[in-house]
Amino acid sequence: MRKVLWWTLGVVVVVGVVAFAFRGTLLRYVPGIIGRLNDPIGPTQIVTWGANPAWPADQPRPPNVVVILADDLGFNDITLDGGVANGPHGPLVPTPNIDSIAHDGVRFLNGYTGNATCAPSRAAIMTGRYATRFGFEFTPAPKAFSRLIANFNYETRKPIYHPELEDQVPDLAKLAVPPSEITIAELLKTKGYRTLMLGKWHLGEAPGTRPTDQGFDDFVGFWSGAQMYGDPDDPNIVNSKQDFDPIDVFLWSNLTFAVRKDAGKRFTPGEYMTDYLADEAVRAIDANKDDPFFLYVAFNAPHTPLQATKADYDALADIPDHRLRVYGAMIRALDRGVGKVLGALHERGLDDNTLVIFTSDNGGADYIGLPDINKPYRGWKATFFEGGIHAPFFMRWPGRIPAGSTYAAPVAHIDIFATAAAAANAPLPNDRVIDGVDVIPFVRGEASGEPHKSLYWRSGDYRTLIAGGYKLQVAGRPDKTWLFDLNADPTEQNNLAEAQPERVAELKAELMARDAEMAKPLWPSLIEGPFYIDHPLGVPDKPGDEYVYWSN
Repeated sequence: MRKVLWWTLGVVVVVGVVAFAFRGTLLRYVPGIIGRLNDPIGPTQIVTWGANPAWPADQPRPPNVVVILADDLGFNDITLDGGVANGPHGPLVPTPNIDSIAHDGVRFLNGYTGNATCAPSRAAIMTGRYATRFGFEFTPAPKAFSRLIANFNYETRKPIYHPELEDQVPDLAKLAVPPSEITIAELLKTKGYRTLMLGKWHLGEAPGTRPTDQGFDDFVGFWSGAQMYGDPDDPNIVNSKQDFDPIDVFLWSNLTFAVRKDAGKRFTPGEYMTDYLADEAVRAIDANKDDPFFLYVAFNAPHTPLQATKADYDALADIPDHRLRVYGAMIRALDRGVGKVLGALHERGLDDNTLVIFTSDNGGADYIGLPDINKPYRGWKATFFEGGIHAPFFMRWPGRIPAGSTYAAPVAHIDIFATAAAAANAPLPNDRVIDGVDVIPFVRGEASGEPHKSLYWRSGDYRTLIAGGYKLQVAGRPDKTWLFDLNADPTEQNNLAEAQPERVAELKAELMARDAEMAKPLWPSLIEGPFYIDHPLGVPDKPGDEYVYWSN
């Protein structure tokens, strides 16, 4: 008996030592293993899209509203703004379908995201409010993810982890937009719209916070913040892994290739994820072509993991760099997907009665290691420099928005809610602050002035305000202030903070007033991570390189 006890104790000690020694590796896999056990993935299945009763023929039909959201799309990723890669005869990855939305409608020259990371931006789109107004300040992430980031072998500046706050962070599924918030889907349902969503939600996984709990009649996609585009071992899939990026390490170890219908069990998509979501969007339009509908297509492209179809990869043989070629192939698929949605509207005669909005949740990410995706702007996702929050932003509505329009005054994701509501003739909620406005009267010249006196962002102790053509950034780590004249210096090269202290004080006062309106975060940030402004991850930093720490 004593030998058995000693043997058992020995096994426990060995397992404990191994677990401690490889704790970083284990942290990569535990969430994925648990997820697969709790929520298994079934075979491909056919989705049935619901529909409302046909709209009465004797009543004017309100316009359809289609919001197409890319994920981590760099400002320079579309050919309208430059293109992923260029050869001697022009762009190697043309994006004619995305560009067409701007050509056929309005291009907002200064379109801003709701935040510099995905989930708070999506919350701003859905509610028309700064996500900080209701405490949705940080992107939901597993605790194991934050620990892995903190333990990753960075060369110089290290992340800062706050283990003392772990007990204040609920389980991942409960990190959500509060059900008390009113989404676009909920608002448009009051006007008889069928509400349809595809792709990435990232605003809650617990019952009561899922898409079908927040106003959507039908949902096909995934609740989490990322998903595989295909089976990594599929010979028709080409992968690019970035071993210098802890986020990439975590994703490859934990993600699956799966979607679900509504709150049902997960199943395997029948094709490459971007194509699958686009094809299902076409089927959703088909099922609802006789009713007014709100369609939210939230592609996960081109967010990591970097995976492309072999066909798209092979089509870009003129791009020598493997990672850039995979990324370009993902952009190619994204543009094809947008084209499928636009084609479905055209073929069913819905073009003239549909407001189409296209944007990205934030700027391109530094952690894919590609230096030019946000050109000409500085910064990346997870910074409030223009590269993180200045995004492609287009609207098309034939007959209401003149084709080929441009609009220069700043607008933002928060405006999508109010613009969609006005198109549907749905009154805005009057029991809360709505930060966005209907931008179409401004585009048409029917409203004077500018849509916003100022725009505001916050993540932890890093805050930003744009007002009167100037942009103020105030960071806690490093303790630094940046002031830029965006009219004269849109790429933020010349910091005027020391030269114009009076303007800094004025804008700081307005920033503090905005701060006072916001709610306490629903959960604390566990980690602060360093981001270099002028080069991507994977490129060694040099003394004097500007950086900022991002809280999440």
